Amino acid sequence: MTFLALDAVGSAGVPLRELGLIGLTAAGVTYLITSLVRVMAVRVGAVAVPRERDVHVIPTPRMGGLGMYIGLVCAIALAAQLPALNRAFAYTHDMTAVIAAGLVIILVGLIDDRWGLDALTKFVGQVTAAGVLVVMGVSWNILYVPFGDIGTVVLDPLQAGLLTVLITVTTINAMNFVDGLDGLAAGLGLIAATAIMIFSLGLLHDQGGDVSYYPPALITGALAGACLGFLPHNFSPARIFMGDSGAMLIGLMLAAASTSASGRPARSAYGTADLFTLLSPLILVAAVMFIPILDMVLAVIRRTRAGVGFYTPDKMHLHHRLLELGHSQRRVALLIYLWVGMFAFSVALLTLFSPAVVLPFTAVALLIAVAATFAPRLSRRLASR
Repeated sequence: MTFLALDAVGSAGVPLRELGLIGLTAAGVTYLITSLVRVMAVRVGAVAVPRERDVHVIPTPRMGGLGMYIGLVCAIALAAQLPALNRAFAYTHDMTAVIAAGLVIILVGLIDDRWGLDALTKFVGQVTAAGVLVVMGVSWNILYVPFGDIGTVVLDPLQAGLLTVLITVTTINAMNFVDGLDGLAAGLGLIAATAIMIFSLGLLHDQGGDVSYYPPALITGALAGACLGFLPHNFSPARIFMGDSGAMLIGLMLAAASTSASGRPARSAYGTADLFTLLSPLILVAAVMFIPILDMVLAVIRRTRAGVGFYTPDKMHLHHRLLELGHSQRRVALLIYLWVGMFAFSVALLTLFSPAVVLPFTAVALLIAVAATFAPRLSRRLASR
């Protein structure tokens, strides 16, 4: 179904080949540079020593986010030279903004990966990166309220800035929180970026190549490539971790792409699209982040009830529980990919197809996900008989 959607937009003159080239460039550069970053991380001492709550058992270098950022920048620089994609640079400062904000978040993350930062300092860095987006024009200037008679709310600059910072910092921390298993954050970033790119390509098709949808398509295409290029180094057993630098970079880029796609255009620009479609990029990120955020909320509740600080680490996260069910690290990562992909692509496809077409696909995916999740327990019960 996803391939049919891409074929449809491709036949309408949407630059699929050029975006594919951008994704491959980001993947190739990230893959090659990450090998060098791994050597550098070991030399500078940016190595994660296993702790009691960690899943990995050997010291592993961090700072993988640096390789991902370099891959992103190289891909975006190439896009600026392609006639089919340079519209993303001609009418907005979105691409410059994501590079500048990405540099801020990468520097904060690299310092944390090597020396460690307290929560407040890291938070200030996240707000600063989000502020760069706002100052350079990537902001939620218009908000669509899908209930009541409120309809469209035009935000003043202060409201727009605060909302953008809130969404961006929340997305950054949600992605950072989920980075607790080999390959997990990179895989989720790949899924989320691909889903938002499909949405953006669909709107490019519907709106006859409206330039406002080039930036989110390009951002997510480059991000998907960077995540794909990093995965071979990071999938279990990981040879390098992306660290806070990589996880926060993914969160920042997803927030920027969502804001670029839905935060500014006038409602009339969407033609007959409904409010669900207007808010889809943000809903897509929320769908991808639903399981990590739920895990985070449950952790806060669990630790508060135990009388310890909500930041106190433990081994009761979702991936720990799946490991206890009998899954390997690789299978846990693949299972979470399956669950998150089911949510994300169902939302993305609903913007392109009717619910009657998408819901059967979602129902089948849900049954497969449930069966795969509890397969080890079922196998043990059958074996005991």
